[in-house]
Amino acid sequence: MVLAFFAGTALEAQTLKVIHSFSNGDDGGTPYVGVTMDRNGNLYGATTTGGNGFGTIYRAKHTGSSWIVTPLYSFLGGDDGSSPRSRLTIGPDGSLYGTTFYGGGTGCNGQGCGIVFNLQPPFGVCKTTLCPWRETVLYRFTGGTDGGEPVGDLAFDKAGNLYGTTEIGGLPHSCGNLGCGTVFELTRSNGSWNESAIHQFGPGDGSIPNGGVIFDRNGNLFGTTFSGGSANAGTVFELSGSPSGWQESVIYNFQGLTDGKQPNSGLLLDTAGNLYGTTVFGGTGLGGTVFELTPSGGGWSFSVLYSLTGTAGPFGTLMMDAGGSLYGTTYQDGLYVLGSAFELSPSGGGWNYTALHNFADGTDGKFPLSSLVQYTDGSFCGTSAWGGDNNYGVLVQIIP
Repeated sequence: MVLAFFAGTALEAQTLKVIHSFSNGDDGGTPYVGVTMDRNGNLYGATTTGGNGFGTIYRAKHTGSSWIVTPLYSFLGGDDGSSPRSRLTIGPDGSLYGTTFYGGGTGCNGQGCGIVFNLQPPFGVCKTTLCPWRETVLYRFTGGTDGGEPVGDLAFDKAGNLYGTTEIGGLPHSCGNLGCGTVFELTRSNGSWNESAIHQFGPGDGSIPNGGVIFDRNGNLFGTTFSGGSANAGTVFELSGSPSGWQESVIYNFQGLTDGKQPNSGLLLDTAGNLYGTTVFGGTGLGGTVFELTPSGGGWSFSVLYSLTGTAGPFGTLMMDAGGSLYGTTYQDGLYVLGSAFELSPSGGGWNYTALHNFADGTDGKFPLSSLVQYTDGSFCGTSAWGGDNNYGVLVQIIP
């Protein structure tokens, strides 16, 4: 059964509008990740539950003063995947690419070790209210040296190859024999995709790379690991291509002190080549940090831009607007310790913090894990994983 869902009424119309409150039905439930916007202003996202019970892919389309939220695909939990926990990526061909954390086989204690998928509109003319989109599985992970349980944003290189991270797998007999995770590459070959683990983590250089990877202008890859490193508090890493393969280097080891610990999000790269990221815990306020890494003398210079106050900070990747301000969400910070959406704006050599919204476990939801995306009117859209009318999360629009 496929349905279209219309947005509810506004909550605190001056700052936040609930676009959709998930029901854990055909529309999905528990959206761990934020949304991706196409060139027409349509938003695309994933839920970890709902649909057939294994998560959904949905679209939110702005029409007049309303939003229409439509399920595009419902996972079956078998070979097609289960529980998507990564933001969708719009590929060079304009279609959707993503991963599921489980499904795709019988590995990883019978749950399946996850997949990489492509989702495209149906062929021909749709004669009903909605025709489900077509899923193609690009790769099924085994949980071995290839990796398992993919999570984090995907990235395309200029040749159309696809890169991402897995939470487990890789180097045998590491991290409790699960493997410490991988960075993987998918390349096209004769109409199919071949996977290779271009880096397998060990505890010394990091483990659990949850945030995916990004490219700089020179084709180098950057990402974070949640744990491992010299203080077991996580790392920031770089992968550089060479004739003999990809070479990994750790550009920062978190110490778990005022610098923060356990970075879960991906990284943001500005036009000057500076990297921005977050940690979930640590810092002077114990609620995580927002940090910057600046190229310096052939290395990198680390600085904390802001320390958050609370229990657990950002899980999603930061975004930056045209003026250089940073935006994100926190999981258990904010006025009610149920999460917040925030802005950091550069000012006089420092950064000013503004709370855009404090989640209160009303219709606005609670515990956001998502990134924010800036909509065409300057507002910000994101999700909270729980709360809302049905306690299965919400998709919201925050109007500064």
